[in-house]
Amino acid sequence: MKIAVIDGQGGGIGKYIIERIRKIMEQDIYILALGTNALATSAMMKAGANQGATGESAICFNCMHGDLSLIIGCLSIMFPNAMLGEMTPKAAEAIGLSKAKKLLLPLTQENVVLMGSTKEPLPHLIEEMIQEMKREMEGDL
Repeated sequence: MKIAVIDGQGGGIGKYIIERIRKIMEQDIYILALGTNALATSAMMKAGANQGATGESAICFNCMHGDLSLIIGCLSIMFPNAMLGEMTPKAAEAIGLSKAKKLLLPLTQENVVLMGSTKEPLPHLIEEMIQEMKREMEGDL
């Protein structure tokens, strides 16, 4: 399974996601770290991503042509100009149009309230995300 983890700013959430995937998942998973900036990409690479790429072009290309099964990140990666403008409109559109299934954490800095979601701590949300990844992998077998 090939997945992309997308993050921006300092890359802390993407880093934590990759660390947990590497610790918990039993099967081989190819992780592509896509950062809106070099700092985010570097943090995700140090956490155990197989490859990393940075910027709008990298996000657009890999989401549209990257043979991805899953795209993982915060809900804000779907919003143009999120992350203080780091998520460009083209990158957000490419993520949204990608055929890959999206597993998104309900975290956002935008002026958005996601109704119907509970306020869980980040570690709990990531564990839930990993359980969904396992279900997706079982469906691929």
